[in-house]
Amino acid sequence: MARIFIVGSGVVGTATGKGFLHAGHEVTFIDVLPQRIEALRAEGLDAHDTLDLRAEPPAFIFLTLPTPNVGHRYDLSAFEAGTGSVGRALREAAEKHMVVVRSTVPPGTTEGLVQPLLEENSGTKLGEGFMLASNPEFLRAASAVEDFRYPWMTVVASRSARTVERLRELLAPFGGELRTFSNPAEAEFIKCAHNIYNATKISFWNEMWLVSQNLGLDLDPIAQTVARSSEGSYNPLYGIRGGAPYGGVCLPKDTQGFLGLADSIGMEMPLLRAVVEVNDILAERVDREADALTSA
Repeated sequence: MARIFIVGSGVVGTATGKGFLHAGHEVTFIDVLPQRIEALRAEGLDAHDTLDLRAEPPAFIFLTLPTPNVGHRYDLSAFEAGTGSVGRALREAAEKHMVVVRSTVPPGTTEGLVQPLLEENSGTKLGEGFMLASNPEFLRAASAVEDFRYPWMTVVASRSARTVERLRELLAPFGGELRTFSNPAEAEFIKCAHNIYNATKISFWNEMWLVSQNLGLDLDPIAQTVARSSEGSYNPLYGIRGGAPYGGVCLPKDTQGFLGLADSIGMEMPLLRAVVEVNDILAERVDREADALTSA
Protein backbone atom coordinates (compact mmCIF):
# COMPACT_ATOMS: atom_id res chain seq x y z
CA MET A 1 0.00 0.00 0.00
CA ALA A 2 1.33 3.41 -0.97
CA ARG A 3 0.81 6.75 0.77
CA ILE A 4 -0.64 9.21 -1.73
CA PHE A 5 -1.51 12.91 -1.62
CA ILE A 6 -3.65 14.57 -4.26
CA VAL A 7 -2.94 18.30 -4.50
CA GLY A 8 -5.84 19.90 -6.35
CA SER A 9 -9.07 17.96 -5.95
CA GLY A 10 -11.16 18.89 -8.98
CA VAL A 11 -12.36 16.35 -11.53
CA VAL A 12 -8.90 14.96 -12.33
CA GLY A 13 -7.68 14.98 -8.74
CA THR A 14 -10.82 13.37 -7.35
CA ALA A 15 -10.82 10.66 -10.03
CA THR A 16 -7.13 9.98 -9.44
CA GLY A 17 -7.52 9.79 -5.68
CA LYS A 18 -10.62 7.60 -5.80
CA GLY A 19 -8.88 5.28 -8.25
CA PHE A 20 -5.95 4.84 -5.88
CA LEU A 21 -8.32 4.34 -2.94
CA HIS A 22 -10.15 1.59 -4.82
CA ALA A 23 -6.77 -0.12 -5.38
CA GLY A 24 -6.16 -0.16 -1.61
CA HIS A 25 -3.82 2.81 -1.20
CA GLU A 26 -4.03 5.44 1.55
CA VAL A 27 -5.10 8.74 -0.01
CA THR A 28 -5.43 12.30 1.28
CA PHE A 29 -7.00 15.05 -0.83
CA ILE A 30 -5.67 18.63 -0.62
CA ASP A 31 -7.59 21.64 -1.90
CA VAL A 32 -7.97 25.36 -1.18
CA LEU A 33 -11.76 25.48 -1.69
CA PRO A 34 -13.66 24.89 1.60
CA GLN A 35 -16.79 23.67 -0.21
CA ARG A 36 -14.78 21.08 -2.10
CA ILE A 37 -13.16 19.83 1.09
CA GLU A 38 -16.58 19.60 2.75
CA ALA A 39 -17.96 17.65 -0.21
CA LEU A 40 -15.07 15.18 -0.11
CA ARG A 41 -15.44 14.71 3.63
CA ALA A 42 -19.17 14.15 3.17
CA GLU A 43 -18.19 11.15 1.03
CA GLY A 44 -16.03 9.85 3.86
CA LEU A 45 -12.77 10.88 2.22
CA ASP A 46 -9.74 12.35 3.97
CA ALA A 47 -9.50 15.98 2.78
CA HIS A 48 -7.56 18.99 4.06
CA ASP A 49 -6.63 22.51 2.99
CA THR A 50 -2.93 22.11 3.83
CA LEU A 51 -0.33 19.51 2.95
CA ASP A 52 1.49 18.28 6.05
CA LEU A 53 4.40 15.87 5.48
CA ARG A 54 6.11 16.10 8.86
CA ALA A 55 5.07 12.66 10.08
CA GLU A 56 4.55 10.94 6.76
CA PRO A 57 6.46 7.99 5.28
CA PRO A 58 7.79 8.35 1.72
CA ALA A 59 4.76 9.32 -0.36
CA PHE A 60 3.59 10.11 -3.87
CA ILE A 61 2.36 13.70 -4.24
CA PHE A 62 0.26 14.15 -7.38
CA LEU A 63 -0.14 17.69 -8.71
CA THR A 64 -3.62 17.81 -10.26
CA LEU A 65 -3.96 21.57 -10.23
CA PRO A 66 -5.92 23.67 -12.75
CA THR A 67 -4.09 25.06 -15.80
CA PRO A 68 -6.75 26.98 -17.77
CA ASN A 69 -6.03 29.12 -20.79
CA VAL A 70 -6.23 32.88 -20.96
CA GLY A 71 -6.38 33.71 -24.63
CA HIS A 72 -3.50 31.96 -26.38
CA ARG A 73 -1.54 31.03 -23.27
CA TYR A 74 -1.81 28.75 -20.25
CA ASP A 75 -2.64 30.40 -16.93
CA LEU A 76 -0.29 28.64 -14.50
CA SER A 77 -0.95 30.92 -11.52
CA ALA A 78 -2.95 28.35 -9.52
CA PHE A 79 -0.54 25.63 -10.58
CA GLU A 80 2.44 27.69 -9.38
CA ALA A 81 0.75 28.48 -6.06
CA GLY A 82 -0.04 24.82 -5.42
CA THR A 83 3.46 23.72 -6.38
CA GLY A 84 4.95 26.31 -4.04
CA SER A 85 2.84 24.99 -1.17
CA VAL A 86 4.15 21.48 -1.85
CA GLY A 87 7.70 22.85 -1.70
CA ARG A 88 7.03 24.43 1.69
CA ALA A 89 5.62 21.13 2.95
CA LEU A 90 8.75 19.34 1.72
CA ARG A 91 10.86 21.74 3.81
CA GLU A 92 9.31 20.18 6.95
CA ALA A 93 9.38 16.59 5.69
CA ALA A 94 11.56 13.96 7.34
CA GLU A 95 11.42 11.63 4.32
CA LYS A 96 12.08 12.01 0.59
CA HIS A 97 8.82 12.17 -1.36
CA MET A 98 7.99 11.87 -5.04
CA VAL A 99 6.21 14.79 -6.72
CA VAL A 100 4.28 13.79 -9.84
CA VAL A 101 2.99 16.37 -12.32
CA ARG A 102 -0.37 15.11 -13.57
CA SER A 103 -1.84 18.43 -14.70
CA THR A 104 -1.79 19.30 -18.39
CA VAL A 105 1.09 21.76 -18.77
CA PRO A 106 3.24 23.18 -21.60
CA PRO A 107 6.26 21.03 -22.51
CA GLY A 108 9.19 21.90 -20.27
CA THR A 109 7.09 22.83 -17.21
CA THR A 110 8.17 19.95 -14.95
CA GLU A 111 11.86 20.80 -15.17
CA GLY A 112 11.59 24.49 -16.04
CA LEU A 113 8.99 25.54 -13.45
CA VAL A 114 8.10 22.78 -10.99
CA GLN A 115 11.65 21.78 -10.11
CA PRO A 116 12.86 25.36 -9.41
CA LEU A 117 9.72 26.12 -7.36
CA LEU A 118 10.13 22.97 -5.29
CA GLU A 119 13.83 23.62 -4.71
CA GLU A 120 13.28 27.26 -3.80
CA ASN A 121 10.44 26.58 -1.36
CA SER A 122 11.85 23.40 0.16
CA GLY A 123 15.45 24.53 0.56
CA THR A 124 16.63 21.25 -0.91
CA LYS A 125 17.57 19.84 -4.30
CA LEU A 126 16.05 17.35 -6.70
CA GLY A 127 17.31 13.88 -5.79
CA GLU A 128 18.20 14.96 -2.26
CA GLY A 129 14.90 16.11 -0.75
CA PHE A 130 12.43 14.96 -3.39
CA MET A 131 11.97 13.04 -6.64
CA LEU A 132 10.15 14.41 -9.68
CA ALA A 133 8.19 12.90 -12.56
CA SER A 134 5.53 13.60 -15.16
CA ASN A 135 2.44 11.40 -15.45
CA PRO A 136 -0.14 13.22 -17.60
CA GLU A 137 -3.78 12.24 -17.28
CA PHE A 138 -5.94 10.97 -20.14
CA LEU A 139 -9.33 11.20 -18.45
CA ARG A 140 -12.66 12.16 -19.94
CA ALA A 141 -14.72 14.45 -17.71
CA ALA A 142 -17.86 12.31 -18.02
CA SER A 143 -16.09 9.06 -17.07
CA ALA A 144 -12.96 10.19 -15.22
CA VAL A 145 -13.11 7.68 -12.35
CA GLU A 146 -13.72 4.77 -14.72
CA ASP A 147 -10.98 5.95 -17.08
CA PHE A 148 -8.46 6.06 -14.23
CA ARG A 149 -9.32 2.58 -13.02
CA TYR A 150 -9.15 1.11 -16.54
CA PRO A 151 -6.65 3.21 -18.50
CA TRP A 152 -6.08 2.81 -22.22
CA MET A 153 -2.64 4.44 -22.02
CA THR A 154 -0.36 5.44 -19.14
CA VAL A 155 2.68 7.67 -19.69
CA VAL A 156 5.48 8.15 -17.15
CA ALA A 157 8.61 10.27 -17.54
CA SER A 158 11.53 11.19 -15.32
CA ARG A 159 15.27 11.74 -15.57
CA SER A 160 15.62 9.16 -12.79
CA ALA A 161 15.26 5.52 -13.83
CA ARG A 162 14.44 4.61 -10.23
CA THR A 163 11.63 7.18 -10.17
CA VAL A 164 10.20 5.77 -13.39
CA GLU A 165 10.35 2.25 -11.96
CA ARG A 166 8.57 3.24 -8.75
CA LEU A 167 5.76 4.87 -10.71
CA ARG A 168 5.57 1.86 -12.98
CA GLU A 169 5.10 -0.36 -9.94
CA LEU A 170 2.34 1.92 -8.64
CA LEU A 171 0.44 2.28 -11.93
CA ALA A 172 1.00 -1.01 -13.77
CA PRO A 173 -1.66 -2.93 -11.77
CA PHE A 174 -4.36 -0.73 -13.33
CA GLY A 175 -3.63 -2.28 -16.74
CA GLY A 176 -3.46 -0.69 -20.15
CA GLU A 177 -0.36 0.12 -22.15
CA LEU A 178 2.36 1.86 -20.13
CA ARG A 179 5.03 3.88 -21.92
CA THR A 180 8.03 5.45 -20.21
CA PHE A 181 10.30 8.34 -21.18
CA SER A 182 13.46 9.84 -19.73
CA ASN A 183 12.53 13.46 -20.48
CA PRO A 184 9.43 14.89 -18.73
CA ALA A 185 8.92 17.34 -21.61
CA GLU A 186 8.19 14.36 -23.88
CA ALA A 187 5.32 13.26 -21.63
CA GLU A 188 4.02 16.84 -21.42
CA PHE A 189 4.16 17.16 -25.21
CA ILE A 190 2.28 13.88 -25.60
CA LYS A 191 -0.64 15.19 -23.53
CA CYS A 192 -0.82 18.49 -25.41
CA ALA A 193 -0.60 16.76 -28.80
CA HIS A 194 -3.19 14.20 -27.65
CA ASN A 195 -5.76 16.92 -26.96
CA ILE A 196 -4.90 18.99 -30.03
CA TYR A 197 -5.18 15.92 -32.26
CA ASN A 198 -8.65 15.17 -30.88
CA ALA A 199 -9.69 18.79 -31.41
CA THR A 200 -8.33 18.76 -34.97
CA LYS A 201 -10.21 15.57 -35.82
CA ILE A 202 -13.46 17.06 -34.54
CA SER A 203 -12.94 20.26 -36.52
CA PHE A 204 -12.02 18.25 -39.63
CA TRP A 205 -15.31 16.38 -39.61
CA ASN A 206 -17.25 19.52 -38.73
CA GLU A 207 -15.72 21.21 -41.77
CA MET A 208 -16.71 18.20 -43.88
CA TRP A 209 -20.21 18.34 -42.36
CA LEU A 210 -20.62 21.94 -43.52
CA VAL A 211 -19.71 20.96 -47.09
CA SER A 212 -21.94 17.86 -47.01
CA GLN A 213 -24.89 19.99 -45.85
CA ASN A 214 -24.36 22.29 -48.83
CA LEU A 215 -24.28 19.28 -51.18
CA GLY A 216 -27.38 17.70 -49.60
CA LEU A 217 -25.49 14.65 -48.28
CA ASP A 218 -25.77 12.83 -44.95
CA LEU A 219 -22.29 12.89 -43.41
CA ASP A 220 -22.84 10.17 -40.77
CA PRO A 221 -22.55 7.07 -42.99
CA ILE A 222 -19.80 8.78 -44.98
CA ALA A 223 -17.71 9.49 -41.86
CA GLN A 224 -18.33 6.03 -40.43
CA THR A 225 -17.08 4.45 -43.65
CA VAL A 226 -14.01 6.69 -43.89
CA ALA A 227 -13.20 5.80 -40.28
CA ARG A 228 -12.70 2.23 -41.55
CA SER A 229 -11.38 2.87 -45.05
CA SER A 230 -8.65 5.50 -44.51
CA GLU A 231 -5.22 4.31 -43.48
CA GLY A 232 -4.96 7.34 -41.21
CA SER A 233 -7.80 5.87 -39.15
CA TYR A 234 -6.92 2.17 -38.91
CA ASN A 235 -3.10 2.39 -38.97
CA PRO A 236 -1.84 4.28 -35.87
CA LEU A 237 1.61 4.74 -37.44
CA TYR A 238 0.34 6.32 -40.65
CA GLY A 239 1.58 9.85 -41.23
CA ILE A 240 3.28 10.37 -37.86
CA ARG A 241 6.86 10.68 -39.12
CA GLY A 242 7.59 14.37 -38.71
CA GLY A 243 9.30 16.35 -41.45
CA ALA A 244 7.92 14.28 -44.32
CA PRO A 245 5.31 16.08 -46.44
CA TYR A 246 2.69 14.03 -48.23
CA GLY A 247 3.26 13.49 -51.93
CA GLY A 248 2.41 11.04 -54.65
CA VAL A 249 -0.69 11.43 -56.80
CA CYS A 250 -3.77 11.04 -54.61
CA LEU A 251 -3.21 13.30 -51.62
CA PRO A 252 -2.02 16.45 -53.45
CA LYS A 253 -4.70 15.95 -56.13
CA ASP A 254 -7.63 15.55 -53.74
CA THR A 255 -6.64 18.20 -51.21
CA GLN A 256 -6.23 20.77 -53.96
CA GLY A 257 -9.19 19.53 -55.99
CA PHE A 258 -11.59 19.53 -53.04
CA LEU A 259 -10.60 23.13 -52.26
CA GLY A 260 -11.68 23.96 -55.80
CA LEU A 261 -14.98 22.13 -55.28
CA ALA A 262 -15.59 24.08 -52.07
CA ASP A 263 -14.83 27.36 -53.85
CA SER A 264 -17.29 26.48 -56.62
CA ILE A 265 -20.17 26.15 -54.10
CA GLY A 266 -19.11 29.18 -52.08
CA MET A 267 -17.77 27.25 -49.07
CA GLU A 268 -14.73 28.19 -47.02
CA MET A 269 -12.53 25.31 -45.79
CA PRO A 270 -9.91 26.96 -43.55
CA LEU A 271 -8.71 23.68 -42.05
CA LEU A 272 -8.16 21.99 -45.41
CA ARG A 273 -6.48 25.15 -46.73
CA ALA A 274 -4.15 25.07 -43.69
CA VAL A 275 -3.37 21.39 -44.39
CA VAL A 276 -2.20 22.31 -47.89
CA GLU A 277 -0.23 25.31 -46.64
CA VAL A 278 1.59 23.27 -43.97
CA ASN A 279 2.46 20.62 -46.53
CA ASP A 280 3.77 23.28 -48.93
CA ILE A 281 5.99 24.71 -46.17
CA LEU A 282 7.43 21.25 -45.39
CA ALA A 283 7.94 20.43 -49.05
CA GLU A 284 9.85 23.69 -49.58
CA ARG A 285 12.00 22.95 -46.54
CA VAL A 286 12.82 19.45 -47.78
CA ASP A 287 13.77 20.90 -51.17
CA ARG A 288 16.05 23.50 -49.57
CA GLU A 289 17.77 20.85 -47.46
CA ALA A 290 18.25 18.63 -50.51
CA ASP A 291 19.72 21.53 -52.49
CA ALA A 292 22.07 22.35 -49.61
CA LEU A 293 23.33 18.77 -49.49
CA THR A 294 23.83 18.72 -53.25
CA SER A 295 25.83 21.94 -53.26
CA ALA A 296 27.89 21.05 -50.18
